[in-house]
This record gives sequence, C-alpha cells and structure tokens, in this order.
Amino acid sequence: MIPWLEKDTPFPDVSLALTERQGAAGLLAAGADLSVARLQSAYRQGIFPWYSDGQPILWWSTDPRMVLLTDDFKISQSLKKKLKHISNDPSWALRFDTAFSQVIHECAKARDGQNGTWISDEMIDAYCQLHQEGFAHSSEVWCEGELVGGAYGVSIGKMFYGESMFARRTDASKIALAHLVFFLRKHGVAMIDCQQETGHLASLGASPISRALFCQHLAIATQAPRIVEWCALNRTDFLQQLTSSR
Repeated sequence: MIPWLEKDTPFPDVSLALTERQGAAGLLAAGADLSVARLQSAYRQGIFPWYSDGQPILWWSTDPRMVLLTDDFKISQSLKKKLKHISNDPSWALRFDTAFSQVIHECAKARDGQNGTWISDEMIDAYCQLHQEGFAHSSEVWCEGELVGGAYGVSIGKMFYGESMFARRTDASKIALAHLVFFLRKHGVAMIDCQQETGHLASLGASPISRALFCQHLAIATQAPRIVEWCALNRTDFLQQLTSSR
C-alpha cells in the first residue's frame, strides 16, 4: 500500500500518505536511509521518520499537523516565576549545542511505564550527523554543572522541527523549550513542527493545522537564510522575551 524507497528514490507527494481509514494515518513510504541529504529532503517536504527497532525506516506526513506558533507559546504563572528565578541564579545555565549527543541519548531512555522509545541507535547516529552538519540543535538546561533537561530538533532556514525533550528535574524540559522558543522568536522563526497531536503540547499553545497549510509555510520558511549563531540569550533578551509571552 505504500512505496518502498531505494537509496536514490525520491519521496512520493505527501498527498499520497495513508489516511485514518486505511489504518495508518500519515504513513507515506518505507525504506531508503537516514543520510543527511535524505533527512533534509524529508523535512523540507513535511516528512519525518518514525519507526521502532526491527522495522524498516518508515516515513510519515500527518494531516492535520500539530504545530506551535512561537507567538502562541503559553507559559503558566508558576513556570514564568521559575524562569525569572533561574535567569538570576548563577547555578543555573541555559545553553545550545554544548551536549547534543547527551541530550538525544537522554531523550532515548525509556520513560516510566515504557520499554523504550522510538529513538534507536540508528536514529541517534543520524541526528548526531545532522548536528555535525549544522542542521540539528539542542536546547539545554544545566544546574550546578549537571545537564537536567533538554530538547532537540532540526533547523532548516527559518523553520524548526521539534523531535523530543527530557527532564531530570521538575519543568526542566519546559524550561528548555521556553529558551528555544524565545531564541527562535528573536531570530524570526514563526513555527515549530510538533508532528503529533497531544494534550501536553496543546497546553503549551500548540494546535493542529492542515498539511496543505503546513507545507505552504515550509515552502517559504525553509528557503530563508539559516540561523548561523546558536548562542544562549543574555539575561536582558531572555527577560524581554519572557515578558512578551502569554
């Protein structure tokens, strides 16, 4: 029901992805590889890999698509209070890309009640290579020299594709996401792809849009100049972005 991709086979049009009635809503193709070129091509077209150990590489393009507009990011009063606190506390630090491999390995660890995650060793190697090529980035939360939370994803032009988050302290993943959103907003990135619709993402301001509208945005955003310098926001910029948040 779906095409098998060889190394040089282009992706089919996303409109050909399976529907809910066909039993695997959004499934588009299988096969190929996780090379930097293949992953870049996928993300530019609104396609992402998602599969488990023992399966072939599966490629998806969901409809509708869950996205977070950076201007719609919601921060609870308790989180806002914590963000203000850590911006003044030298034992806390917010960084980008100082421990990408560690962040993705933490995200790959099993959560409570799970046997594992979809982030296999093959996926880790592929996204670490994307990071080396400047297309994948990590937002990191450090406390007293320890990595306590983080998020990672793919950046192409003025588009960011969120992949996963982790927390070793309360709200640490939300802090990492807030820092990422503030940074992206400052650099003119209007949308973060969240891929899957969940209540947690909705509580942070994410909402579903049609795949057609999502791909229209990608066509423009991915052609914009990419962000070159991934430097943590200074205190003034951080508080300014925090004040402008809902």
